[in-house]
Amino acid sequence: MKKTFNIFRHIGWIAIICSTLGSFLLFVVGATKTYAAFAVVFLGKVPHKSLAHLDTADIATSYLIKSLDTFLIAFVLFIFAHGVFTLFISNKKPANDDSTSVLAWIKTPNIGHLKNVLAEVIVIILFVKFLEIVLMNIDNLNWQILTLPIAILLLSLGLKFLNLAEGEE
Repeated sequence: MKKTFNIFRHIGWIAIICSTLGSFLLFVVGATKTYAAFAVVFLGKVPHKSLAHLDTADIATSYLIKSLDTFLIAFVLFIFAHGVFTLFISNKKPANDDSTSVLAWIKTPNIGHLKNVLAEVIVIILFVKFLEIVLMNIDNLNWQILTLPIAILLLSLGLKFLNLAEGEE
């Protein structure tokens, strides 16, 4: 039975490969959004007619915020892929001096750490989405837009009370 579970853990390669490919795709998408911001400022291109009412700087800012959001998700997918590999595939014991490793900055001690990273990124993504909504509707704000920051606050409090990062140093 132990041998069966040992072989079954290699199905994690599906998650690793798909997350890595998704990460690469999102890096390309983030770069495209950054290019769109530069094109708006330097080439005077307005990507959509729905954005024509905004100032050039506001359109560029919106695209840069979207690109940061996209890059953040790309990094999380990369960290997730590395974490799944470290936790489920790799048989190596962590060395005492891991500072020489290329990926030493990614530490995945347990599955709780991966959950914590994912939950924190969800909160940040929602916050960035709120900023984007406010920026796009700055002239037309209403009280319903407050539902998103309230949700962000509740999720943040839930993370604090769950204390997923407990035991990490």
